This record gives sequence, C-alpha cells and structure tokens, in this order.
Amino acid sequence: MFLTLTGVVFVYLLLGKDEVPYFQNLRVKKGYKRVLELFFWGTLLQLSTFHVLQCIAVGIFIILITYGIYHTVKIIPIWIYFFVLGTTFFLLYIPVNKLPESWPEGAPEFIQNMIRAPKNRSLFPIVPSLGYTFYGAFIGSLFFHFKQQVLSYKFAAIVGGIGALLYFIPDVLLLNINKFILFDSFKKLVYIDWLYVRVGMVLMVLGLLIALNTVVGTIRQNFFLKMGQNTLTIFIIHFILLYGSLLRLGINDYFYHGLKPWHAALGAFIFVTFFAILINNIEAVKERLSFILDPIKNFWARVYGLNK
Repeated sequence: MFLTLTGVVFVYLLLGKDEVPYFQNLRVKKGYKRVLELFFWGTLLQLSTFHVLQCIAVGIFIILITYGIYHTVKIIPIWIYFFVLGTTFFLLYIPVNKLPESWPEGAPEFIQNMIRAPKNRSLFPIVPSLGYTFYGAFIGSLFFHFKQQVLSYKFAAIVGGIGALLYFIPDVLLLNINKFILFDSFKKLVYIDWLYVRVGMVLMVLGLLIALNTVVGTIRQNFFLKMGQNTLTIFIIHFILLYGSLLRLGINDYFYHGLKPWHAALGAFIFVTFFAILINNIEAVKERLSFILDPIKNFWARVYGLNK
C-alpha cells in the first residue's frame, strides 16, 4: 500500500500542473526535494541497509525523469510509460532472484541491498518493490484522466473488481500470457504471481476507500487530508517509536513476539489514536518546534527556489 499509493498520489498531483514548463513546475521541484529528504531520513533511521524510504526516493526520481521525457515528447500517453516500468520491474524479479545475495560482487553493501537484498537485510530492494510504485503511478495517471468519474460507486466497483481478478486468478492469467513470451529468461511468469496477488489486494482496498469516500468523504475531509499530507511525519515517528531508530530504544525491544492478540489489537488502536491526535494538532506542534523547523525549511526553499 505504501509503495503503490506513493505512485498514485505523486503522479495525480504532478499531472495537475501539466501545462507548466518542466523546470518551473512547483511539483517537480518539490519532488526532487522529497527525493533528498527520503534518502536523508532512510539513512538516518537505518544506517545498515537500504531502507524503504530510499526505495521510494529512487521511485520518485525515476517518475520525475519519466515525466520529463513525456512532457518533452508527448507522443505516448504517460500511463503507458508507467505501466511498462511497473511490468518491467516485476519481470526483472525472475532473473534477479537467481543472482547471488552478494551481487554485484565487490560492490558496497548498500548497493547489494538495493539490487538483491540478502537475508535479514533490506526488505525493499528496488526489484521488485518499485514495480508497485510504478503501477501506482499508472493508476494515478488513470485516476487523473477519469477524475470526474473517480468518486463514484461504479468506479469503485471497477477498481475493486480488477483487484479481485488479480487476487484470485493471477496464476491463470500469467500462464496464458506466458505462451507469448519469446525470451527464455522470462518464461516462468507464474513465479511472480504473488506480486500481482498483492497488487490485487491494493486495488481492492483502493476500491473500498473510493466507495467509503463517496459516503463519508465530506464529513471529515479536512482531517483525512491532513493525515495524507503528513504521511512522512507519521512514518518517521512510528519507526522511531517502534524500532528505536535514533533513540536506540523502541517498543519492539520490550514486546517483540511477546504480546497476546488482544494486547496487540489494543496497542495498535492506541498507536493509531496517538497519530490521529498528533496530526490533528500538527500546526501547534510545528509552532512549538519552529525554532528548529523554520531554518531547515528556509534552507531548502532557497536551494530549490520554493515559496514554501
């Protein structure tokens, strides 16, 4: 969900400024700024490996380059670019998965983790993880194209229905597609059925969220919008609290595999409630921390020529 929705939201917002020249587009500037921020926080939170935030940073960077190509040429629809990228990163999992864990030999561990994650190291190497981000970008471009129809039960049913199809019968679909594959290296498509099962799960959840939004979207729209705008803040704080990044002491150190189901459920409820309250009062929190946040924000604004 995290990887896919990154692509959905980022591309949807990016296409909203499509008439603006590439290097004058505020979304493009903010995108490159976010790439550096994600690399910084990923490194700070987990020095020893390739973090999911760094994986997303690579994905956003490729999306920005791809958008630049599309914006210059504008012959091929942008959704085709992202669909091809998503499919390519999923297909590459077949040959990459056969590589040694230390590939490429002699490269820094960070690079090895990025390409082919060794056991107990990175959980999010770029292959196949970025496939979700680029399929998300593909979905985001379609959402933008059909933005007048998105918030409807019909659209929710279509998205959820495609998700169910990918969830329940990906092996059948891939076996039939396999008949047309010319390259022997990619003739074992059924080995990546689990990737499309997960895409199906994401689409079913998206369909459900679209349906729910048509019912209650206007009730607490501002609150949920604030939650969506502060996902990086939520992720960083949750990572510090759970896994002890920076503090070297987290909840995980005390309760790892030690909770009963109802304890875990209660803890999850408290955790989510904490973040809901935090984000609902985020302006007051930022005001109290302005002596730290303002100089940082002003520095990046000068570097990227941003107004905010």
